[in-house]
Amino acid sequence: MMKLFRKVREDEDGAVTVDWVVLTAAVVGMGLGVVAIMRSGPTNIGNSISSTLASSITVATQ
Repeated sequence: MMKLFRKVREDEDGAVTVDWVVLTAAVVGMGLGVVAIMRSGPTNIGNSISSTLASSITVATQ
């Protein structure tokens, strides 16, 4: 029984898997955070450009 316990304690194969799972979760979490923060940025810029172009366009009629 002690031999089995020692083998399980010294086995490091699962530790690498846990490290990769934690790193992957951190990268996914940061990606979602960036998307949440920057969600309204492109919409605001698009609206600003649209209003600027709309105010500068003149329609000439004959």
